[in-house]
Amino acid sequence: MELRIQKYLSECGVMSRRKAEEEIEKGTVQVNGKPATIGQKINPDFDYVEYRGRPVEKNTDLCYIMLNKPRGYVSTLSDEKGRQCVAELVKDIPFRVYPIGRLDLNSDGLLLFTNDGELTNKLLHPKNEVDKTYLVRIRGKATPEQLDRLNRPMTIDGYRISPAKVTVSGDTGENQILQFIIHEGRNRQIRKMCEQVDLFVSRLKRISFGELELGTLKSGHWRLLTKEEIKYLKSL
Repeated sequence: MELRIQKYLSECGVMSRRKAEEEIEKGTVQVNGKPATIGQKINPDFDYVEYRGRPVEKNTDLCYIMLNKPRGYVSTLSDEKGRQCVAELVKDIPFRVYPIGRLDLNSDGLLLFTNDGELTNKLLHPKNEVDKTYLVRIRGKATPEQLDRLNRPMTIDGYRISPAKVTVSGDTGENQILQFIIHEGRNRQIRKMCEQVDLFVSRLKRISFGELELGTLKSGHWRLLTKEEIKYLKSL
């Protein structure tokens, strides 16, 4: 069965379709030894695809894991600035897996990985509104007015985001813990929301992705998802 080269790269878990188009334009993708073209159709059973000199093949063994990402790691498999990457934390997995979404450098918590490209694209699609829960430590305490603003629609980087669900989760004396539930997850969204209401974030941790919870998984450690958890993700 033939399919477009962008879709094939995506289903193999190598990159998104949009990223594939960018890489094809750069000439880093080849089909049977020749540079690929956007929209080109291939037959995975007969055509040989390479990305940056490495063969691209569909995974017959699919892997799904949860990582408790520590702070100080970027959510990529490599980094041109030489920073620590989450790939270092999952290098003992016998499959090449890719993160589903991202957590910024200074954030920690639940990060999912898989080599199931089709599921990754499904979960990251804008129409798939999966709630993600974060615990956010702020300096000082939020006023009722600040909490009210955080729960209303806001504009971030020129984009109107959907209202978040923000509640007070705890109090450590000098600091306060807020719980944020969002589903869009735009770049540094929670930090920018807090900046708009003059709150300083000292720590941000994702504790759930839909019904999947981080639980007691130790920082820097990973575990395989259960059959029930995988089934849940595929049902979203």
